[in-house]
Amino acid sequence: MMQTIQLAIADGMYAAALRDALSHSCAWHVESVGRPDPSQHCVMVLDPSTLEQLPLPLSHPERIVLITHRDAQLMAEAWEAGIVSVVSEQDPISTVLLAIMAAGLRVDKRHGDPSPSGISPTAGTAHASLPPEHRNPGSKRFKTQ
Repeated sequence: MMQTIQLAIADGMYAAALRDALSHSCAWHVESVGRPDPSQHCVMVLDPSTLEQLPLPLSHPERIVLITHRDAQLMAEAWEAGIVSVVSEQDPISTVLLAIMAAGLRVDKRHGDPSPSGISPTAGTAHASLPPEHRNPGSKRFKTQ
């Protein structure tokens, strides 16, 4: 299934370079939009001016990738809003692509798993244990010959 990315960046040259890199790296459907639609189930790549247009609190901020300049105040505000992927305009395009791919994985996980279980295991998790005959009671050191 091809994943959609809403690309809402005012800098046309940067947006074009990012769009080109996305088209060569993965099977993405990239939509350049003036204003992103948070109701769509997709990754949103935004700049600070586009982020300001979105209503607070953000709906599913884990799917947003914010591309900005290195501004501590803006980064703190993004973190407070729940955005976990903040990259700089000066970062290599490969770093930006990794942030977008990570957001895409978070979108897939949220869509495919209706339970909001973070890192913690759920109550129904079964633990696998080795039977006693398969345990090695000996030394844990590696032997070299």
